[in-house]
Amino acid sequence: MKTQFNLKVLLGCICIFGSAFFFYLATIIIKWAKIKGLHIDPALFVFARFLLGFISVLILMALKKKKIKAEKKGYLIGRTIANCVAVYCFFKGVDLTSVVQANILNMTYPLFIAIFSWMFLKEQRDAIAIIVVIIAFAGVWLILAPGKMNFHLNSLWALASGISAAISMMYLNLSRRVNDTETTLFFLFGLGSALIYIAFFDKINMPQLLDLKYLFLCSISGIVGQYLITIGFKYVTAIEGGIISSTRILLAAVLGPFIAMDPALSVFGWVGAFLIFSGNIFLTLRKAKR
Repeated sequence: MKTQFNLKVLLGCICIFGSAFFFYLATIIIKWAKIKGLHIDPALFVFARFLLGFISVLILMALKKKKIKAEKKGYLIGRTIANCVAVYCFFKGVDLTSVVQANILNMTYPLFIAIFSWMFLKEQRDAIAIIVVIIAFAGVWLILAPGKMNFHLNSLWALASGISAAISMMYLNLSRRVNDTETTLFFLFGLGSALIYIAFFDKINMPQLLDLKYLFLCSISGIVGQYLITIGFKYVTAIEGGIISSTRILLAAVLGPFIAMDPALSVFGWVGAFLIFSGNIFLTLRKAKR
């Protein structure tokens, strides 16, 4: 019985790590589109991601002959709204700053998850986990290398995505207790598509053929990441999931200079990356032993 529990935890950790990779890949594709000289509004990237995701969920449900059985719809709606805000702010941050900086600021959400969890989720109060989150946040600060990576108002977009992502993750953790993967994603992609279309009606237009290529690749990466993180959060808590997801900072640090043409990290940046990576391993092992 204990072995089975540990295997489920391991599956959740692997899924969330995989989601971090695909979410990072989606931002790389946005950067590539900009390097190509394409002017695709972030809202169109978000809408394409949600719409294609909704279509994929409908196809999957049709193949499984599965019906929606939503429980505690408030959690599903809250998750959808928070995720829409998080994804738009994140993509806007990538568009206006750099891939590395946007990913780093987006990954401040574990700290906010810890704060919100301590306030609202008594069963997830864990002093050690909070200490690890604080260390991870210190690592984020070191990667930002104050004085070398200039902070400007556009960076607030990615920081806002970190706050809203924390709320989204907590709603996901709560909704996954009573809803299956298909139901969770049906609400996220379906309602998300409608909300984005309503909010950015004037920016949603028919893309050119080359634009369509980047929109499709970005959407596929985001959808795969969303499936993996939805599955993963069935087996790990909001705090632990947030910490594991922060490995995206390592991906940005290692791959950014090579595939996104972002500046390389300083020595202090690498120290920060090591702190975050160590925190991920520690918290994952802690979850497996509990």
